[in-house]
Amino acid sequence: MTNKYFLLPLLFLLPFFAKGHQTATDPELADTSSVFVIAPDDPISAMLDSLSALNIFQNLNTRQDDGQHRHNFPAGFVPAFSDSVYQERIQRMNDNSPFEFVYNAQVKAYIDLYGVRRRDLTERMLGLSQLYFPLFEEQLDRFDLPLELKYLAVIESALNPTARSRAGATGLWQFMYHTGRRYGLEVNNYVDDRSDVIRATIAACQHLNDLYKIYEDWSLVLSAYNAGPGNVNRAIRRAGGVKDFWRIANYLPRETRNYVPAFIAVTYVMEHAEEHNLYVVPPVYSYLDVDTIHVRQQLSLRTVSELLDIPMDNLRYLNPTYRKNIIPNNPENPYVLHLPKEYANLFVANEESIYNFRTPEEIRQEELAAIMEETTIHVVRSGDVLGSIARRYGTTVGEIQRLNNLRGTLIRPGQRLIVKAPADRPVATPSSANVHVVKSGETLGVIANRYRVSVNNLMEWNNLSNSTIRVGQQLIVRPPEGRSSASTERNSEKG
Repeated sequence: MTNKYFLLPLLFLLPFFAKGHQTATDPELADTSSVFVIAPDDPISAMLDSLSALNIFQNLNTRQDDGQHRHNFPAGFVPAFSDSVYQERIQRMNDNSPFEFVYNAQVKAYIDLYGVRRRDLTERMLGLSQLYFPLFEEQLDRFDLPLELKYLAVIESALNPTARSRAGATGLWQFMYHTGRRYGLEVNNYVDDRSDVIRATIAACQHLNDLYKIYEDWSLVLSAYNAGPGNVNRAIRRAGGVKDFWRIANYLPRETRNYVPAFIAVTYVMEHAEEHNLYVVPPVYSYLDVDTIHVRQQLSLRTVSELLDIPMDNLRYLNPTYRKNIIPNNPENPYVLHLPKEYANLFVANEESIYNFRTPEEIRQEELAAIMEETTIHVVRSGDVLGSIARRYGTTVGEIQRLNNLRGTLIRPGQRLIVKAPADRPVATPSSANVHVVKSGETLGVIANRYRVSVNNLMEWNNLSNSTIRVGQQLIVRPPEGRSSASTERNSEKG
């Protein structure tokens, strides 16, 4: 017979045993005293490290303090907090979000990654967020999606616009080729829309919307965005049909198991940056510094860089879509050129000159192509002689010999002979080729760049006492006959 007095203590302890059982299954009550170690090959860490090679920050030694920090931490101080503080802050985030934000050992490890071990790179991400988050928030609001999803791009690419994963995922939102094509992102020899900030953000919103219609749970949506719906559905089946990230996590790929905890950690760190003494390291340009121009002809980024005097690295950073630095012409859906605002007006004022600009090498190639179009080639057949070939094309044997540097009349089958070619072209007259009519917005510097001369040359050839010019004014842009440019004279002096 059981002693009833022996049972009373056991009944008293039942709630504690029940609570202990809940701790093992509920991530909110997980034991944070355990240690979770991020693997050396963790792709989330690797993407963060890619920012160290991104050369578009103003000054890595100067952090941007807007004066609104409530804390007076000394420079370089790294605050540390207890688990209870993290738990309380993340609980407040959870109360105001459709996401399930929890705190456990995995989340703690990624908070340490972003807030302590890689805090210098996190400060660069804070800077990049000033360029990209306004655009992300605009599109997320348009699709009625939670604004916290902007932090998904932080996990995917660390906000590195040129990011590319080992598996080939590309851009801020890390689209794979086939997924990108499904949402209208074109990839060809010249363009990769996965790197287009606007188009890829719209595609990401559409993809996230589709995933939410399937799972109606944001943690599962994040998992499917990373691993694909097939892996998530398989994990749900293996877990007995339960649709809960924490209960299917062990059946997901390792990267995806870390994905949701990393998302929670990034959201926490980005929203509590000042509590962790993290400041913005600004990139060269922020969202308000950039303008967008629709391109109506094929355009080289190198031409824009040379004529407007913008560093090529900065142009590439603002326009990562263009794989070979060429913006193709697409009349039906024009591509865009992102420019710093101070250069956008200059581009518009000189648009025709920029579109028509050709380097000396490009001009030479175009002239050679034109000559070849007017040149007639004959492939010698068995039985052909120079006389019969000349009669066929209405020319003379002597002309064929001259065009092909032939001393005699011996030819062989398969030999290619020039039988007609345009006469040597005369040098252009100053009245047309050497005169430029000033257009609105043009400066001597822009005109000098276009014609590959110096501002001093233009002032000398046009008897200008200063750099002031007016619309409609005709300027000599080539050395007058018998005179050379200053650069030519300097070169001759060196010889």
